[in-house]
Amino acid sequence: MKENLLKENRRTFLKGGLVLGGLALLSPEKVISSPAHTQDDEFKILTGPYLQTNFGNSISILWITSKNSASWVEYGEAADKMDKKAYGRSELGLKPAGRLNCVKLENLQPGATYFYKIVSREISDFQPYKLTYGDSISGATESFVNTNVAKEEISFVMINDIHDRPKSIPQLLDLDKGNKRDFIFFNGDVFDYQTDEKQIIDHMLQPCVDYFAKTTPFVYVRGNHETRGKFARDFAAYFDHVGYTAFTLGPVRFVILDTGEDKEDTHPVYAGIVDFDRYREEQAVWLEHEVSRKEFKNAPFRIVMMHIPPRYSGDAHGAVHCTQLFEPIMNRAKVDLVLSGHTHQYKVHGPAPKLNNYPIIIGGGPRDGFRTLTKITASRKQVQVSMLDDSGKEVGAYTVRRK
Repeated sequence: MKENLLKENRRTFLKGGLVLGGLALLSPEKVISSPAHTQDDEFKILTGPYLQTNFGNSISILWITSKNSASWVEYGEAADKMDKKAYGRSELGLKPAGRLNCVKLENLQPGATYFYKIVSREISDFQPYKLTYGDSISGATESFVNTNVAKEEISFVMINDIHDRPKSIPQLLDLDKGNKRDFIFFNGDVFDYQTDEKQIIDHMLQPCVDYFAKTTPFVYVRGNHETRGKFARDFAAYFDHVGYTAFTLGPVRFVILDTGEDKEDTHPVYAGIVDFDRYREEQAVWLEHEVSRKEFKNAPFRIVMMHIPPRYSGDAHGAVHCTQLFEPIMNRAKVDLVLSGHTHQYKVHGPAPKLNNYPIIIGGGPRDGFRTLTKITASRKQVQVSMLDDSGKEVGAYTVRRK
């Protein structure tokens, strides 16, 4: 019965859009128009700044300009003394000179507040032996707190499966208004599929910039829908990181898995140009190494975040492959909690004998009444999870206590 409900929910989500070759096409009111990068003469910041981090006393500041530029960040611990400069990462001795800007500030002081300003100088002509600059533009002075990774208590919220509904970002975050979180976590399927730059800006980046991303970083892992569409191979360039990784914050070792597509690699819609089975197998090898690290073993709590849950998401190939590869490792490693999405049916699954030894929290879907914001707070004694629907009602809760 649960499987039938799940299938019905996903069918309902696809209503209103034509389905072609297994991929849902946007309904007319959601069609993405022309690319954000136009050929007018104005040099401007299209969106940003927005922050990402892995909490290693560093933070990445990203923004997009309308034309190629030489860019940097001015920063310091006082608004009237931003006397430090940082540039994008050099490759083979060459500094970046494009439109997509990512500058990492490193060796930051734990718990310190930093003020910063983004600056870009247009490259109007680029000849072999002569580079001509145009106008310079800068953003307003912004600030962020460099999170102390040794802090006793941490908190964050999770959003998942909003599927090209940008208004869901502020609407869901309004349910947590006034609370200061260490980061916002996007657990996949922010989009239906990848069309162009304008979609990425309008449907995610700009709503994040407007609401929180100038001052609070976000962490992001792809869902299966972010692997689809003609722009999927350009998608990662707009972020500092969207794949699998691990980091420690406070009492928690976080492990993020990129679960890939839920269809077979041989499915006709992919025309032989995907290899998600091997990608998941690569992650399983990496995960075996990760769970043997002292940072993982010695952490009071270990939380895995992955779009497709390791169980309870049907019999599609990708879901089954995730269960086969990741569940045995996570059971042996004594994972404390898994946070997922994908099914569009919010649910709290407790540990199940001979299946998953850990609770699995699955966030909701894109439709009104099924959207969720999941709030997580962790101390050295316990992890508390509270899942709210879009009316603000708590629809799921779980507490993991330290053994």
